[in-house]
Amino acid sequence: MLARQPLVIVALLAVAFPVVAADDKKEPPLIAHIALSGDLDEAPTGDASSLLASEPEENLKQKVDRIAKAKADPKVKALLLEIHDLDLGLFGFGKVNEVRAAVADFRKSGKKAYAYVEEIGGLDYLIACACDQVIIPEGGSFGLTGLHLEMSFYKDLFDKVHVKGDFLTMGEAKGAVEPFTRTEMSPENRKQYNLVLDDLYDRGIVETIVASRPAQKWDAARVKAIIDEAPYTTKKAKELGLVDHVAYFDSAKGLIEADVKAGDLKLEKDYQKPQAPKMDALDLIMKMLSPPKKKSSKKTKIAIIYAVGGIETGKGGQGLFSSSVGSTTMVEAIREAEKDSTVKAIVLRVDSPGGSALASDLIWHELKQCKKPIVASMGDVAASGGYYITMSARKVFAEPGTLTGSIGVLGGKIVIGGVLDWAGVKTETLARGKNSGLDSMYHPFSEGEKKAVTATMQDVYDQFLDKALAGRTANGVKMDKARLLTLAGGRIWTGRQAKEAGLVDALGTLDDAIAEAKVMARLAASEEVDYLILPEPGNPLESLLGGKLGLNGRAGDLFSLLKTMPEAKAHLRAAENLLRMRGDRAWLVLPYSVRVR
Repeated sequence: MLARQPLVIVALLAVAFPVVAADDKKEPPLIAHIALSGDLDEAPTGDASSLLASEPEENLKQKVDRIAKAKADPKVKALLLEIHDLDLGLFGFGKVNEVRAAVADFRKSGKKAYAYVEEIGGLDYLIACACDQVIIPEGGSFGLTGLHLEMSFYKDLFDKVHVKGDFLTMGEAKGAVEPFTRTEMSPENRKQYNLVLDDLYDRGIVETIVASRPAQKWDAARVKAIIDEAPYTTKKAKELGLVDHVAYFDSAKGLIEADVKAGDLKLEKDYQKPQAPKMDALDLIMKMLSPPKKKSSKKTKIAIIYAVGGIETGKGGQGLFSSSVGSTTMVEAIREAEKDSTVKAIVLRVDSPGGSALASDLIWHELKQCKKPIVASMGDVAASGGYYITMSARKVFAEPGTLTGSIGVLGGKIVIGGVLDWAGVKTETLARGKNSGLDSMYHPFSEGEKKAVTATMQDVYDQFLDKALAGRTANGVKMDKARLLTLAGGRIWTGRQAKEAGLVDALGTLDDAIAEAKVMARLAASEEVDYLILPEPGNPLESLLGGKLGLNGRAGDLFSLLKTMPEAKAHLRAAENLLRMRGDRAWLVLPYSVRVR
């Protein structure tokens, strides 16, 4: 009996603690689902910016990083991008390239990527066709009909209400003032926009589709013919080979399982997306009043400093219809990165059409003061003042479809004296000093004022040219001032054209710029680093009340409604940015009334 006791004990233990097979603990393989919607904003986000949102906000890099995580995750067997309601702004080709590059990198792992698109409306197809297969529901449609550029002109409207745009420019192609002074494009402006559209259409759209759908064996002429006859129903798009499956979202899992042949897969919705913290009303109020302090680690870091929106003096921030880059906020962010001993290099990510010449110069100067290596990365737009600040970097990357250049200066004001006279408002002026009324909105520039403003603008233009030339020369580009003048004058270029002309150093994504920053900082390519994201997202209470205009776009239902109306939004953004810059006499800015879709 005693000899049998160990067997009895083992049997009892087996009943009490049953052995679980390793396979039973094994998690099922995954389909990583990531949703892409909205404007894929570049601006940094954080806990504070998400407190008032129904779900955590993500910027473009966070979306791209989740795709990279899916690539490295051995449980993930496939990627499913759900694309809906994308609004990529004036020029969205930079964001398109970022996502396409992330999908291409994911596919290098041997895993397949799939896109589910309920309705293809434009540039979203360029993201979808980066995947192995495109799925669209029966009731959807294919609406990629090419590129359509619109520029609104307000001169006739101004004339009707007795308002005048009084502007001066440096650069024959500096077209930002034309909407306020002309009724149509100048020949110079029409020429430069046609050059940009040709590049974006032929290389950004047509060549991309040809390369992305190799099984169709299309050439450029065939793709252009397909686009010319669009839009199509889902059935026709399938017949043409533009999409691979006509199916609803609930069928996507089965289609992917049948294709990858990896057995039963679990569809993980919103793969690796941060979850919103659960808070009661008191917690929310306390966090709004006192957001959590930033946690800092001793780990090696790369600082990513975002310049997103129009450039202005002061703190900048969120306006009614767009955000702005404040020189004060940027200078503080640059100094923070410079002082942090764990930060080994800085990446400046720019998505800005420019703005104040003074603010742009203050940001450029602070970046030049840095002892740490700086790499610039251009997003959708890095033009005029947005281009100016990148001239501080040791290497400048652009996306192939970035809109950049626009080396030129403008200045002026909107004169409302006429409408006041018409309305019966009489204004008397007492002055000392010949040019004391320079900034008055009641009358146009006098000849003396015009001469003084022109001299100021010429000086700013010369500074811009000198700093651009110094930046290009320091980065090893052989260029003299005569050559630069042929590229300046307010002319705009795509990233591809800018690279060919020597205005930027390389084509690549934000991740490419980060990799280059690691090289410059003498860090191993394989070394994992943390990111210091700057400027930090503001306190949501300040966002509601702050900004030069005193309100945030989320502050009322009316503004929320207007933000969903692209036509109204474009005009209102133009007005808002004029108000932002009204205190500056020299502007480095693109036209805000241009829309490409």
